[in-house]
Amino acid sequence: MSAVLEAVRAGRVGETALLVEKLTDAERRALLPELQGLRKELRAAPWESGAQRTCPALQVAGAMCHSGAAAAATWITGADMRWRQAPADMLLKALADRGAGWQADVARRLAARPVSADVPFPLIAGLARRSGCAVPVSDASVVGWVRHVGHGWGRVPLVDRLRAEPDLAPLVTGLFELSDLGEVRWLFGDGPGSWQSALAELTSAGVLERKAVVDACVARLLRGGGPTDHRVFLPLLGRLALTREEERERVADWTALARDAASPVAAHAQSVLAALALDGDLTASRLAEASEGLLFRAEKKLVRAQLVLLGKVLARDPASAAELLPAVARAFGHEDTQVQERAVKLVERHAKRLGGEAASGTGIAAAAEQLSPALRVRAAAALGIAPAAEPEAYEEVLPPAPEPFRVADAPDSAVELAEEVSALLAADGDVATFERALDGLARHAHRDQDALREALEPVAATRWWWEPESYRRQQCEEHFGHTRRGLLTAEGGLELILATLYGAVSTATLLAGLRAGPADHDCARHGFSRVLDVRLRELAHRIRTDPQPLLLATPSWSTGLLEPAELVDRLDTYRRLGARVGAADFAQAVFRVRRQDRAAALAAAERAVALGTPEGDRLARLLSAEEASAPSSRRRTSGPRILVESGEVQEFQADFPEAFRRLGRPVTAFGESRYCYHWGQENHAHWPAVLPERRELVAVRLVKDLSWSTMSDQRGTTAALPLLAESGGPAGESTHLCVAYGLGARHPEDRLAAVDALLVLAARGQLDTERLGADLGQLVRRGAVKPLRLAEAARTAAATGANATIWEMLRHTLPVLLADLATGGTSGASGAAGASGAAGAPRGLGELLSVAADCVERSGARGELPHLAGAAARRGSSRLVVQARRLRDALAMAAAVREGREPVLR
Repeated sequence: MSAVLEAVRAGRVGETALLVEKLTDAERRALLPELQGLRKELRAAPWESGAQRTCPALQVAGAMCHSGAAAAATWITGADMRWRQAPADMLLKALADRGAGWQADVARRLAARPVSADVPFPLIAGLARRSGCAVPVSDASVVGWVRHVGHGWGRVPLVDRLRAEPDLAPLVTGLFELSDLGEVRWLFGDGPGSWQSALAELTSAGVLERKAVVDACVARLLRGGGPTDHRVFLPLLGRLALTREEERERVADWTALARDAASPVAAHAQSVLAALALDGDLTASRLAEASEGLLFRAEKKLVRAQLVLLGKVLARDPASAAELLPAVARAFGHEDTQVQERAVKLVERHAKRLGGEAASGTGIAAAAEQLSPALRVRAAAALGIAPAAEPEAYEEVLPPAPEPFRVADAPDSAVELAEEVSALLAADGDVATFERALDGLARHAHRDQDALREALEPVAATRWWWEPESYRRQQCEEHFGHTRRGLLTAEGGLELILATLYGAVSTATLLAGLRAGPADHDCARHGFSRVLDVRLRELAHRIRTDPQPLLLATPSWSTGLLEPAELVDRLDTYRRLGARVGAADFAQAVFRVRRQDRAAALAAAERAVALGTPEGDRLARLLSAEEASAPSSRRRTSGPRILVESGEVQEFQADFPEAFRRLGRPVTAFGESRYCYHWGQENHAHWPAVLPERRELVAVRLVKDLSWSTMSDQRGTTAALPLLAESGGPAGESTHLCVAYGLGARHPEDRLAAVDALLVLAARGQLDTERLGADLGQLVRRGAVKPLRLAEAARTAAATGANATIWEMLRHTLPVLLADLATGGTSGASGAAGASGAAGAPRGLGELLSVAADCVERSGARGELPHLAGAAARRGSSRLVVQARRLRDALAMAAAVREGREPVLR
């Protein structure tokens, strides 16, 4: 048996098979433990060692030595052998002496493996055919077959390879039943040599049964699958060229596809139904059923095409109005008012065939309540029914602003603390949870480090630095000590503290990291993240050298605010224990302490003086002093962007560590590179908590980074905006400019964060809609914000009930853009001029007008909008012109209703 192992180690597959073949069953069973030991050894071997060359021979030897079908199949498909498998013909030859039943069982088990096992199709098919059973059809076997057949480019045409397949019919059926084409999707190209072309040709030639293929293809489109699977099966359906009779037989399928399938599939189904309807092969009831589902879809192109089809059928067969107009009314609830107007026009044209009672009975009158006010009046007039009663006066109901909550005390149990640390390492937590965990680590390290280490060991054992090897420890030293490696994130800080507790980082490295820190850099991320970095490094160093009884800077509230009385109590604890106050810890505590409640601040100042400590005296002076005025600021432009510069904050420049003094330095719009080496290391959630009562000081240092969110591919840059909105202090110029950039961010999730911030500010009564709207108008005009993105964000905010708020914002955005339209001025966001009366308009202005009109109609707002009349008076029927007229009419109707006169709609 040593000869077998030698052949296996050398990777000699043929020799291995010959040697194992000569062994008795008992000798094969005795060899198995040695093969398993070798397999375990190979798993631990580094990839660069070349040990993988042994895998094919090991795979053959193990398959031959296992007597059970299940064990043999498991061995063959092992994940560690997936990348270097033995040739299928070699495995088939090695297993040729087994019984037919055994081989059939192995074939079925191989086919049942997941697709990721990458089982070769020739192996499954060879075992099945040799045993006399049918080739098992599963996801794994079908994907393997597609790979096997598809990799023969340039030799034999695909259609001939498929024609030669003895099990073609069941495998093609399995192809239609695949849950997801996944990684073989790229094999299905297009053109004469594609799979679709080959399958259509084989179906036409009678090799495949036509009805079975058509049914399977339609069923697959009905079932769906991966997001791009229709790109394979829809072209195949087109190449099958269904006859009119075949299309008539599947009207129910086309109806379901038009209602629920992916957009390209729905468009195909709609075209089939349209052809049947125009040729008289589709009854009015069937067309109405198909239309009801299709008119609910969001794709405007499909909905408009269906309304055009319904108009043609109604014009040809007016008697079908009773069945088709209720289906048309389904479009009354569409979000696009142009779709609503198309539907209303159809009703106006054919409603004479319906009496008022008939209109009510068919639900058209009820559906008309979903229309915009102007269209609702038209629909009521066409149906001969009384208009719906005017709704009660609009009352804005905004989503409630999040309330700050008290930060719970640090866990008393080290085991509970270990659970919190583990959760924070697994997923980012909020500031309150993180600060609570830091305080707990400080307290337990001061109380009993042995007990803390014991509780944290299950957590620490999962970290990368836990390995005892010397090179791992060297990596740990470099990772946490190299001053140019970057700033510590919240997770990285917890890693450093754990590594400190278990001695993975030397005291010298901790001290060097605390003193030096990352290389000097003045970008906004460095300012806020450096504060967290120095706090974490200070805590790690103190845990090793002089544990602190508690952390002074642990906030009282989730926003980061620290009650002054609590800070005095903590300083008193330090005084009683004779503990040394950490410089960064105290500085952060002072930055967080509440000062706006003057009564509480002055009472705490008296107690702080009585402590008789330097820190108590400093805190008393700070709490007793009047709050300093905000630094001067001014706007600057940089290309399409608008930025804010800010002066120095004098109160930050004395008696604070360098990291904290940085936050008081002037902010400039120029002289700073967009790129910084710690890009992506942000601790967004922690930024507002550094200065919880000085929101503008945080915002002014974020404006530049947020301005890039509208033009770069960077994600997550707006994550701090909701927290900024929940923070304290005035919401001034920089805060509103940050929100403006967020509303125009490139990625939807970033725009959603800005919408949250806008709603929080509005709910707290801190949103200046005039300032925000004017900022957005200038940013759109300069090309920094795209109108379509802004429209999407505004529509999302309005959908929460903030119609009046969004209108007040857009009321100051739109005049800037409409003025350019009136004067022929250019905009940085301009699109191509068209023949529809929208030349010179920024692309997407029509969508902004649509959102504004929605808000006016729902809120009943009134008043004049500068330059709107000129846009509404333009010729054509572009979306811009149509929505401008709609907004004009909505404002006129609201004013007329309020004044008790009849509205004049043009």
